[in-house]
Amino acid sequence: MTIKQHGVSIGINRVDDDVFLSFKAQGKLTHDDFKTISPMINGALEGVEKRKVKVLFDASELEGWEVRAAWDDFNLSLKHGLQVDKIAVFGHKVWQDNIAKVANWFMAGELKFFEHEADALMWLNG
Repeated sequence: MTIKQHGVSIGINRVDDDVFLSFKAQGKLTHDDFKTISPMINGALEGVEKRKVKVLFDASELEGWEVRAAWDDFNLSLKHGLQVDKIAVFGHKVWQDNIAKVANWFMAGELKFFEHEADALMWLNG
């Protein structure tokens, strides 16, 4: 029997009025994963003004989403898209880069894909 782990770890830091979110996704994300993380994200971003959020998304262990989880992710992005200044995604798969390019069309802020975490952090903080 093979055990497949999935889920998202979240880090939330505030510095003055700015918010820094970090995510590490693992496995294939489910609707239940989003039911768990959505209230945390909503709470962290409550009252945050436009362009005050920077996001680091570690997709290096992400295998994808279930269809309903992809819809959850899209809705969460629509809800908080205007608050986001930059999203840096890093991973190692071509499809992750392609998803990041498509997602960038729906974001008010900037979204870029990187192969290395150090490059993602440098861009995010630059």
